[in-house]
Amino acid sequence: MACLLLALSPMIDIARADDASAPTYDLRSRATEIIARLLDDKADFGDRKRRFEEAMRATPQPTRVQIRQVDADGVEGELIWPARLHHPLGKRAILFLHGGGFYGGSLRSHRNIAASFAKATSADVLLIEYRLLPQYRFPRQVNDALTAFRWLLESGYEAGNIVVIGDSVGGTLALQMSLRQIATNAEKPAAVIAISPIVDFEGAAVPADGKDEVSVSREWLQQVGKEYAGKASTSLQQVSPINNDYTGFPPVLLQVGDKEVLRGDVERLFDKLKAANVDTRLDVVPGLFHEASLFPFWLDQARRSNQHAAEFAMAHFTDKPAQ
Repeated sequence: MACLLLALSPMIDIARADDASAPTYDLRSRATEIIARLLDDKADFGDRKRRFEEAMRATPQPTRVQIRQVDADGVEGELIWPARLHHPLGKRAILFLHGGGFYGGSLRSHRNIAASFAKATSADVLLIEYRLLPQYRFPRQVNDALTAFRWLLESGYEAGNIVVIGDSVGGTLALQMSLRQIATNAEKPAAVIAISPIVDFEGAAVPADGKDEVSVSREWLQQVGKEYAGKASTSLQQVSPINNDYTGFPPVLLQVGDKEVLRGDVERLFDKLKAANVDTRLDVVPGLFHEASLFPFWLDQARRSNQHAAEFAMAHFTDKPAQ
């Protein structure tokens, strides 16, 4: 399927902020300032995470969902499902892997976007708290994601009814976890959705002096990649999904903003997936900055692109939700 330039109209039914009537520019500025806190390469990882989490606490909590704390074989998480049901659906599931540069992001920061997917897809969403930098490096994050996926299987969800979604490095993890699962000849997810994933920590297609609206740059990619790789024997190439073999991979939706510096690398991955005969769609979304998907309660672009991702997930569940 060809690359799509999105201009969608349906909206996900989610909680809206009290100030959603504020001028669009002001809300966009607030959202980009929050993400800029996370990407501030002048601060250490701990300070970036703290400032980002403080800002995200000022955003609205989800409504019309049920939330249960779970222990997914040692991985902390939350199971989120539509409030109209007293118990999890037990049929369709989404494993949501949060972004945050491997050093930030949490259940709190991504609860709203996870809940919006639960309501939009009529699925149970498992949002996990995987181990973070600087204490834990590759492959611990992948191991935690894989443990959570297998916990869903052990809990009775069929692989054909599990979609893996991740934003930013969560999208990176979604790709890496699925590759690991396939490598063991085990059941693979129904589909993978990667929202603005980091696919090349060398940033080969990122301009050397380029920065986008929230200060994603090649320098930031390489800094995070080196911390993620950890050991000197592990290179940036080894932890970059662009360098993997995608033979036999499940259907993939890639989303990226039209002005993101990551766009070139994401387009390279799209070409590689198509060459491997993977059912792949690339959505290039006008006005979508990095991690804008966290703010559907403020930004129409985020709300629309998230809706499109939800529709992709529903189309690939073996057990289709009732329309």
